[in-house]
Amino acid sequence: MYDAVIVGARCAGAGTALLLAQRGYRVLLIDRAAFPSDTMSTLYIHPPGVALLARWGVLDEVVASGCPALDTITYDVGGLRLAAPAPATAYAKACYAPRRQVLDGLLVRAAVAAGAEFTDRTSAREPVWSDGRVTGVRVSRGDVTETVEARLVIGADGMNSRIAERVGAPLTRSDPLASCVYYSAWRGVETGFGYHERPGSWIARIPTHGDVTLVATYFPQDRFADLRKDPMSGHLAAIEAGAPELHDQVRAAEQAGRLMGTGNQQNFFRRPHGPGWALVGDAAHHLDTITARGITNALIQAQLIADAVAGQDFADAAGLDRRLARYGDELREVLDEPYTSTLELARLQVPDSRLTLLRTISDSPELVASYFAMIAGIIDEAEFFTPELLAVLPAGKGRRA
Repeated sequence: MYDAVIVGARCAGAGTALLLAQRGYRVLLIDRAAFPSDTMSTLYIHPPGVALLARWGVLDEVVASGCPALDTITYDVGGLRLAAPAPATAYAKACYAPRRQVLDGLLVRAAVAAGAEFTDRTSAREPVWSDGRVTGVRVSRGDVTETVEARLVIGADGMNSRIAERVGAPLTRSDPLASCVYYSAWRGVETGFGYHERPGSWIARIPTHGDVTLVATYFPQDRFADLRKDPMSGHLAAIEAGAPELHDQVRAAEQAGRLMGTGNQQNFFRRPHGPGWALVGDAAHHLDTITARGITNALIQAQLIADAVAGQDFADAAGLDRRLARYGDELREVLDEPYTSTLELARLQVPDSRLTLLRTISDSPELVASYFAMIAGIIDEAEFFTPELLAVLPAGKGRRA
């Protein structure tokens, strides 16, 4: 009998396993993939996520892996170029974008070191129920299928979570698809971290391991069918139009890996808990990747659920359910604002209000740095939009810029 079986060993599941094991719970972590392995991802971790890795004792290993520190940001939009040091916190002096086989592998190893058990190439088939409560999960590894008993089954198995489907976790909010994206990777591009925005286009450049820079191009969702016919041409054309200096470097660079993309960037919250089950990561909440919030949100959810159940005897079903309900409330409270702002950006419009704001602050390094801190989730809108700033903005050009 395990206290928790966690299905999915990417950053949400491995982070949850680490924190629960550190608190003395008996944890089994499984994943259908062979580990370590890569997966399509924006890679970028915002300062709140970096701070959590530091608190968990994993950040030093991320740095030691050779992942470059992203300590500056540049942002090109509407003829402006804003630049500032990366937002910092007490735990995070820079941001990082580690390859997923590195990050997920480090988190799994940390979870095992804390006492969790781990098995890869193992699939969860279905939850096991008893008297209206999940009491375990059927798992398969090779030709062997067995039932694993657990007081809590946690689905960390992604946007199309089988655990969420099988427990009937309802959507509590759902919004239409907004953008589609293609990712390429290039060795020898020296542009640093930043992004380029214009109507109908968003381009991000994200340095990662091995002198490789990930380049992401975002398009309106209704262009995806045409882009799929020749995605590399569309990808390169977007870079040339929106970031010509980057395009010049890409033309001379070595491609490091195949072009990848998706038009299935769902936007939703699911109910993340029920009798004997819970959801974390993309299984609980998914949003358009344009703000690269996925890894950070996953780490935040791992911390939220671990804090919510800390000290709880999992054999006390009613007590556990109350703690999980608190986790669900906190998840929505913490992640609702980033979700709303992501949806706004994913429409790929450049509202006049934002351009007016950026022109107003562009000559102030302090305000530019504060703007990036707000975007990163370090400060909230009320802290950024001070009375002094609102006083110099034209009427009606304030919040939600």
